[in-house]
Amino acid sequence: MGKEEREVEELYERREEINKFRLFCLRVFSSSIMVGICFIWYYRIININNINYNYNYRLLGYWIGMFLSELFFGLYWIITQSVRWNFIRFHPFKQRLSLRYEKKLPRVDIFVFTADPKMEPPTLVMNTILSAMSYDYPSQKLSVYLSDDGASEFTFYALMETSNFAKFWIPFTKKFNIEPRAPHVYFSQFSSSNDDTEFSKEFLAIKKLYEEMKKRIESCIELGKIPAETRKFHKGFGEWNFNIKKHDHHSIVQILIDGRDPSSVDNDGYQLPTLVYMSREKRPQWHHNFKAGALNALLRVSSEITNAPLILSLDCDMYSNNADTIREILCFFMDETRGDELAFVQFPQNYDNLTKNDMYAHSPPAINDVELAGVGGFGAALYCGTGCFHRRESICGRKYFKGGKFDWDVQREKNAHKTIEDMEQSAKIVASCSYEKGTEWGKEIGLIYGCPVEDIVTGLAIQCRGWKSIYYNPKRYAFVGVAPTTLEFALVQYKRWSEGLSQIFLSKYCPFIYGHGKIKLGAQMGYCIYLLWAPLSLPTICYTVVPSLCLLNGVPLFPEVSSPWFLPFAYCFIAKSVYSLSEAIIHGSTLKAWWNIQKMWLFRRTSAFFIALVDIIKRKLGLSETTFVLTDKVVTEDILNRYDEEVMEFGSSNLMFNILSTLALLNLFCLVGWVKKLVFDFDSKAIEQMIMQVLLCGIIIVVNLPIYNALFIRRDKGSIPTFVMVKSFVLASILCLIPLY
Repeated sequence: MGKEEREVEELYERREEINKFRLFCLRVFSSSIMVGICFIWYYRIININNINYNYNYRLLGYWIGMFLSELFFGLYWIITQSVRWNFIRFHPFKQRLSLRYEKKLPRVDIFVFTADPKMEPPTLVMNTILSAMSYDYPSQKLSVYLSDDGASEFTFYALMETSNFAKFWIPFTKKFNIEPRAPHVYFSQFSSSNDDTEFSKEFLAIKKLYEEMKKRIESCIELGKIPAETRKFHKGFGEWNFNIKKHDHHSIVQILIDGRDPSSVDNDGYQLPTLVYMSREKRPQWHHNFKAGALNALLRVSSEITNAPLILSLDCDMYSNNADTIREILCFFMDETRGDELAFVQFPQNYDNLTKNDMYAHSPPAINDVELAGVGGFGAALYCGTGCFHRRESICGRKYFKGGKFDWDVQREKNAHKTIEDMEQSAKIVASCSYEKGTEWGKEIGLIYGCPVEDIVTGLAIQCRGWKSIYYNPKRYAFVGVAPTTLEFALVQYKRWSEGLSQIFLSKYCPFIYGHGKIKLGAQMGYCIYLLWAPLSLPTICYTVVPSLCLLNGVPLFPEVSSPWFLPFAYCFIAKSVYSLSEAIIHGSTLKAWWNIQKMWLFRRTSAFFIALVDIIKRKLGLSETTFVLTDKVVTEDILNRYDEEVMEFGSSNLMFNILSTLALLNLFCLVGWVKKLVFDFDSKAIEQMIMQVLLCGIIIVVNLPIYNALFIRRDKGSIPTFVMVKSFVLASILCLIPLY
């Protein structure tokens, strides 16, 4: 087969995004850092007897602690390099897809998840729904499902309003090919002049309809009830005639738009996508398994109604940003040579509310553009829970076998003669609490239960059944969401992730055990970059605390500047910083954004990751149970103003802020104390011995400048509360007064 013939057949291609010479230089550079790390390990080992002299076992403990920290850092460096030597990008050819399969395009079911109408406002959810209904794709082959774990009649009412507004919005988006297709985002980014053009007239008319719809939804929420005259518009409101509580209610399934109905058309006469509301049954005596339980229920409900072979899962705040996304991913799934082995395509999580320099490092290029892409290059992209297209049969437990071909042209019409009421009743049965009892749901079928990050472990299980996965990062973001605007929620989010990820490492699903012989070693190491987040807190805290306390007490932990052993320490620090900075700059970050990334990694490791590790230990001892914390999408105006100005938001008594403040004050006290001793008893030898500890302590202080500002200078509501400041001051002082030997 010639090259030209092969290119005609392929619907996508894999490309190495870095040439061989650059890759060779990168490998030499990273290998040199590894050599430096080995010298550091050797230095710690051969000098251990010097610390043990005169049987000073406490100082020996500090030395061993530093060695173990450096050992962990070095091993973690090796793991992170496994994905950085594997630069693969995927490029679809959607024109070829259209030429070959336009009349055979498969059905797609889109799942959108929400859980709390207060933390996730219905208007936010509806924008995601509308963006999903407006894809540049045959509407009769699209179905959108909303899973409402809050069982809120306000969310149902908002969805009903959305079904009516969609008749105007969908033809408008397609007629003028607008982007993005979430109305709130579109109207906030673009405006129309008051001229007489057709576009301007329709723009103003559609915007007015949207504002009226939004006002009606918000008025009902503010009123606290759905008006009686409104409830008459849809039979679905009858579901709330019973005593419904968030965690105690029957299953609710309502089909608001039936895609089979010839009368379900938009204002231009074209078929509308199917639109379904679901709230699975919840009872206090049944564990509902958080989002995993919701997705599994939706898998079953959708199989009773539309049963599309492809599924897109979206969080309620992650709107579609590219109308061609479905066509692009079909290039992967429908490719004749490699498509049948593909289980899912994962997109990165991007946000539209990031500050200029990404203050809380929500979207670091090292993760989105390098690490996740590197893991995907091994055919084992991580399933991240949102922005992911799944092959239904793979997520429902089927193993991959080579040579098995899937006929995308087969349309399953098992419900062709069923009424809406029949489908709703059958769907309610599979959405009940007891349906999964005695089945493989949550084990071998659907998302796996028992882990806060059920998406990651499910993706790993799918890959270990023989399937491949792709990480696709297009130039135009496919999905865009809302990032936390406070430090507290940003840390809570990472605390939840790191806790769940480390549970995977300590379970039977550890990639080195569960994935042995099933996925590539590079993919196993790639998974562990994230699974080791929580344990990474211990060496980081050790490096943050021990050198500073030893500085205060005049105990050297690093070689003198004149010693040749000083070179590997200095080289590793400088080279790693240059490596990290160049990686960020190449992928579009600013210098300040890179600094924010370093700052946030220190904050996360010493607070969120550490608390996650403590919770993991408590859970292993049976002292606590798995919980799930939602990220609030509603913030006040003053918080948004500080966020836009890139002023960190503390304003809480969260335990993580106590830890951060204590460590910041500890390093400040230690450096000031050492300088004070040096002033009264100047010793040039002491300076040479302590220079690395002084620099390390100084860097930590510079990183913590926002904390000092929030402790001593700021007086707004986003500053650190007085109680937290006093408590941290006392704890830091006690640590400084404890003798090291």
